Amino acid sequence: MKYLKRAARTAEADQSDVSAAVQKILSEIKINGEAAARCYAKEFDKWDGEIVISQEQRKAAAAFLPDQLKADIHFAHDNVRRFAEAQLATATDFAVEILPGLTAGQKQIPVSSAGCYVPGGRYSHVASAIMTITTAKVAGVSHIAACSPPRPGVGIPAAIVYTMDLCGADIILNMGGVQGVAAIANGLFGVRKADILVGPGNQYVAEAKRILFGQIGIDMVAGPTDSMVIADTTADAELVAADLIGQAEHGWNSPVWLVSSDAALAARVMTLVPELIEALPQPNRDSARAAWADFAEIILCADAEEMATVADDYAPEHLHVQADDLDWWLNRLRAYGSLFLGEETTVAFGDKTSGPNHVLPTSGAARYTGGLSVHKFMKTVTWQRATRAAARPLAEATARISRLEGMEGHARTADIRLTKFFPSRASI
Repeated sequence: MKYLKRAARTAEADQSDVSAAVQKILSEIKINGEAAARCYAKEFDKWDGEIVISQEQRKAAAAFLPDQLKADIHFAHDNVRRFAEAQLATATDFAVEILPGLTAGQKQIPVSSAGCYVPGGRYSHVASAIMTITTAKVAGVSHIAACSPPRPGVGIPAAIVYTMDLCGADIILNMGGVQGVAAIANGLFGVRKADILVGPGNQYVAEAKRILFGQIGIDMVAGPTDSMVIADTTADAELVAADLIGQAEHGWNSPVWLVSSDAALAARVMTLVPELIEALPQPNRDSARAAWADFAEIILCADAEEMATVADDYAPEHLHVQADDLDWWLNRLRAYGSLFLGEETTVAFGDKTSGPNHVLPTSGAARYTGGLSVHKFMKTVTWQRATRAAARPLAEATARISRLEGMEGHARTADIRLTKFFPSRASI
């Protein structure tokens, strides 16, 4: 394995200042409620208008958008919904007889309320609204709140409002950042307190979710988005270069990695990438340029197995294979947030329209978790029931194990059943 280009920096940063600032905002909003949230919205969002978006405003957003854009949003929503419905079909209840008279089972219960954070800022993240709200709706969540940073004097962009409404948001808040997260977590502005909060955001939003975890559930703590392309001699260098830059434009600290077994292709990609970056409009150009200069890597490997080993070690958020024998890669690879097989797909399809969720683990977290799915909005709970005949061997073994562990109270809950159910039994 040889690095043709190595990252000059890592995406990790000192979070101490961020954490202190976020904790202060969360604490003040928890104590002072809506008044504090409004103050922070005015300070950070530059917004002092209505917080809750009305039904009339939802209708106005729909009327404002061109038909083609609405059709595209419907297309993406339908694909994400269908994929989520297929996921839901895999979350099944069951019952099994463990031993004669002892039946145990599993139930899938959706959470009652969810909060969906939709990023704003430079980009109008319509796709994030689709991915989070649609998935919660399919899972059966009964109350869905959504929030997004409003633009000064405008509010949440019409396209995001329309998408939130289409996907099933019960309440929409003109509020972003930590204050938006805190409003949903604490049940402000008519929101039902969230059981879980999902969706991507900047480092302040991510830190707020991390701090709130435990009080509420979260999907994950996300860092900067990252992406890897695996390319062999069959790959098209122009497609590879375009796919790398397409993800680098997310931000100055968004790592992109090329892993290849073809030195000529890797060299060609290194030549093409700067040209493609310079052809981007601003501010995308500056973001991609910084990400490529400081965080990108190109790794030359001997063969497919070595490329797969590197990919598993990095555990990228997005992993795009542009190589021969795609079935081999599907069966071999073990650590990724979402896998894209072949040049006919691209990460941007997954980001926007194709169906699988784009809220994915970053910073190597794909080693131990997957992305957002209907399962994140559901609790897998268990139950059991026994006949008196089945209770006897259970109680006898439980009493002995409990006393071995020194847990006399546990043992006596078993003993009393033996005494009441089987008064003529021999001593255990």
